[in-house]
Amino acid sequence: MSTQLQHYISGQSINGSGSGVTELVDPVNEDIYATAVEGSVEDVDAAVKAAHAQSKGGEWSKMTGEQRGILINKLADLVERDQELLADMDARAIGRSPIEPRLLDLPNTISTLRHAAGWADKLEGRTIPTPGYMGTPTLSYTQHVPVGVVAAITPWNTPLMILSWKVGPALAAGCTLVIKPATETPFTALHLAKLCTEAGIPDGVVNVVIGRGSVLGNALSEHPLVDKVSFTGSPEVGTQIQQRVAPQCKRVAMELGGKSPQIVFEDADMAAAVQGCAMGVFFNQGQVCAAGTRIFVQRSIADEFSKALAGAADSIKVGDPKEEGVQMGPVAKRGQFDTVNRYIQSGLDEGAQLMAGGVAEKGKGFFVKPTVFGNASNDMTIAREEIFGPVATIIPFDTEADAIRLANDTVYGLAGTVWTNNLARAHRVAQSLEAGAIGVNCWAPIDGRLPWGGFKTSGLGRECGKSGVLGYTEERVVTVLMPGASS
Repeated sequence: MSTQLQHYISGQSINGSGSGVTELVDPVNEDIYATAVEGSVEDVDAAVKAAHAQSKGGEWSKMTGEQRGILINKLADLVERDQELLADMDARAIGRSPIEPRLLDLPNTISTLRHAAGWADKLEGRTIPTPGYMGTPTLSYTQHVPVGVVAAITPWNTPLMILSWKVGPALAAGCTLVIKPATETPFTALHLAKLCTEAGIPDGVVNVVIGRGSVLGNALSEHPLVDKVSFTGSPEVGTQIQQRVAPQCKRVAMELGGKSPQIVFEDADMAAAVQGCAMGVFFNQGQVCAAGTRIFVQRSIADEFSKALAGAADSIKVGDPKEEGVQMGPVAKRGQFDTVNRYIQSGLDEGAQLMAGGVAEKGKGFFVKPTVFGNASNDMTIAREEIFGPVATIIPFDTEADAIRLANDTVYGLAGTVWTNNLARAHRVAQSLEAGAIGVNCWAPIDGRLPWGGFKTSGLGRECGKSGVLGYTEERVVTVLMPGASS
């Protein structure tokens, strides 16, 4: 234990005014490998005021979109330079295989920043013809102006990638940020903020406060100088944030998890569907908002598919992800270990057929078993609630209409996957699913150019792409009276 992490405010690392520290625990061996200062309401106030000063009359507010885009591209270059370090930071923090952030998180982060940089000088308004104003011709045009100070509250499961979905678009729009990373995963947020300084982004534009969400998240939500809260996390916390911001009518964007369906039709490529569904359940130890854990399989192939997916689960080597051959590490923390095993026990108690895995015995580290339940029903707890662990629930269906009905029978609506070789069916089902992102013969195809967000209780608003950038702007209309102009 040699590292103590500090806040990053106005381009400086500081301890702040908080008195406590958080111990960061390695999920593999439960060793304490670092400590982090616990922020206070006063630390939030200092960070918000720094961001507000840049937003209202500071150097950042006077930059053109072209200038912002150049700096965001420099930031992307620095992330690319440090990608090995950043990947290892996130991998260690949550116990995942180091190859996973190298394959997905870092390439997506870099691509997202570069795509956002391209939007910085392209936020064009419109001219809107009208009949005029009380008989006098007018010129009416719109502008996209930055919403202001953004509180970016991020989760622990893919810390850097999801943070980039907020930072890149917000900077492109001309906003400033106060980042509150998850308590367990502050490393990459702090490093990214320091790279912002190195890229030439003015001090105070990107700030990071670390500590407990019950203190910092609440303070950010209620601070009068915060204009928007962008949150990724649980529906319960998202609801609390919306209640806290409501009195001030703050803007919000929420990505609140899911219970995503994967529908496997009898004409699907069986091997591809098994491999894709396994990835959708077991990637990042199942700690993925879009995890495709409700797997609906046409009854004629349900037994064959269930055995194949169970075999895939049994073949996964669980252990220290730094060891050769290990494919899955532990879940991120003790609480998550207990939660996942409680859900597995619930599946057993409710009569689902255990085909692989099962309840894990507690030892050193937070290791759980890749688990597959077969012949389940959509009303079981394991099919209704987000587990956030490597647990698949296979539910047979008979007809296409049945599959759509079952898939939509959930309070969530983040993502979905359709496995079929019938092109007409693929389009039909994709357009019938109540979810924000649908993959056909592929699970969760995320990209910084594509909007990402959910229906129903999976959230509000979109991140990434043009939609993500516009979400950090307000549209203003200007109408100019033109006396003397010919009508």
